[in-house]
Amino acid sequence: MVTAPGRLADCTFLEEGEVDAVLVAVGAPVEGDDELQPRAGTTDAAVRYGIDLAELAERADFSGAAGTVHTIDLPRPHRSGRTTLPWQGLPSRVVLVGVGRETTTDLRRAGAAVARATRGLGRALTTVAARADVAGATAFVEGYLLASYRTPTASARTGTPPAEQLVLLGPTPDHVVESAVRGAWATWLVRDLTNAPSSTKTPGWMADRATALADVEGLDVRVLGPDELAAGGFGGILAVGRGSASTPRLVTVSYVPFGSPPARGSKHVVLVGKGITYDTGGLSIKQREAMIPMKTDMAGAAVALSVVLSASRAQVKHRVTAVLPLAENHMGADSYRPGDVLTLHDGTTVEIANTDAEGRIVLADALSYADATLDPDVLVDVATLTGAASLGLGRGHAALYTEDEKLRVALESAADLTGERVWHMPLVEDYESALDSSLADLRHVPTDASIGGGSITAALFLRRFVPGRRWVHLDIAGPARATSAVHEVSKGASGYGARLLLRFLEKLR
Repeated sequence: MVTAPGRLADCTFLEEGEVDAVLVAVGAPVEGDDELQPRAGTTDAAVRYGIDLAELAERADFSGAAGTVHTIDLPRPHRSGRTTLPWQGLPSRVVLVGVGRETTTDLRRAGAAVARATRGLGRALTTVAARADVAGATAFVEGYLLASYRTPTASARTGTPPAEQLVLLGPTPDHVVESAVRGAWATWLVRDLTNAPSSTKTPGWMADRATALADVEGLDVRVLGPDELAAGGFGGILAVGRGSASTPRLVTVSYVPFGSPPARGSKHVVLVGKGITYDTGGLSIKQREAMIPMKTDMAGAAVALSVVLSASRAQVKHRVTAVLPLAENHMGADSYRPGDVLTLHDGTTVEIANTDAEGRIVLADALSYADATLDPDVLVDVATLTGAASLGLGRGHAALYTEDEKLRVALESAADLTGERVWHMPLVEDYESALDSSLADLRHVPTDASIGGGSITAALFLRRFVPGRRWVHLDIAGPARATSAVHEVSKGASGYGARLLLRFLEKLR
């Protein structure tokens, strides 16, 4: 039984009590057959209620497409002393839930539809995932929990809460529910942090939240403030953050698995997340409309933090470290300028051409720090980095850059399981010359705008700071934000990347 009273809660065992709705699955017609396909529980419900649900679905022109629902209101009968149902009380409604072909994506969408169809109810029973395999059942519960999310708000209008309990009828193992809850918790945390207003979410506030959350999990935390950043030579983070009254930070959170020696095949995975808590574009100021969603420009840092915390909860065998470069890119008397030359952590000098391309600057500092001091076996950076990635791939995919075939396959496999899709992009060597500078070792944006490929040239810039490492770059500028709620994705911060990277860690060999 999954309970979600307003905020994500733990899972408990089925208890007796009043039932508000029963949800049954209907699949799309199979090839060569125009009839809808009743799924587990549909026939049983028809017998017990004396109604033909498949016929009602046909009359309602219900397609059975994944993520669709149709509600049938029933008169609440008087209670009698006898009932053959395995619960007390009869429901006032039956909800037909479309499961399509019952792929993992279909079942995740069905779970999300169930969440929206049962808002405001007390207890809902469902057989939708009764015959699904482990991946499908996990996807169904994840979809339900992800679509149950409500954005924290300062308003008294909080909206209709999700059902207090969703009871899963059928052989759903406990570990399936536990895995789904873990993934949903990670995503909810990313959404909460990313949706927080920037009037609250300064670099210092983010550092404090990371510290508090890590303390709960018993993880080691290190926070570098402006003085430590200056002493460490973090010229990029300091330059980006110096136009703001809220000073920058660099936060490191470390999870080390229990046991000695380390488990066979254990690796050290370092996750670097872009943490621009607000982005005006600096002196290269953004247009007003483009600035409105920029409180979400720290989604990468939220993902990295969420994943290291969730790795601890899942007790993955790999050592995991999150590195969060945090800054506000504001305008002020001390703002960095186009034409400046910065010296980054590893001594590389970089000519600045556009202060609105600040993400790769703070990432370069953090990546070179991770390379020099943390000795990672695998280095992953995740960032809302370029508009070019969202223009090229839309809102549905992250741009995946890596030259390591095993890491590419591992991430694509994780994406297939979580529904957080990626698209492998090329690191075009011919474009590297676009980063040449006559004043410094590098320019951080191309000298020749006609080359295009803005996401690619950004990835090529970051590659300079991970010499010889097994490295992945995820540009999540497209899927990290959503303008409306669709299936399991919430409006605003989507939380993209948390479940993807957690599943990647769980399966990494």
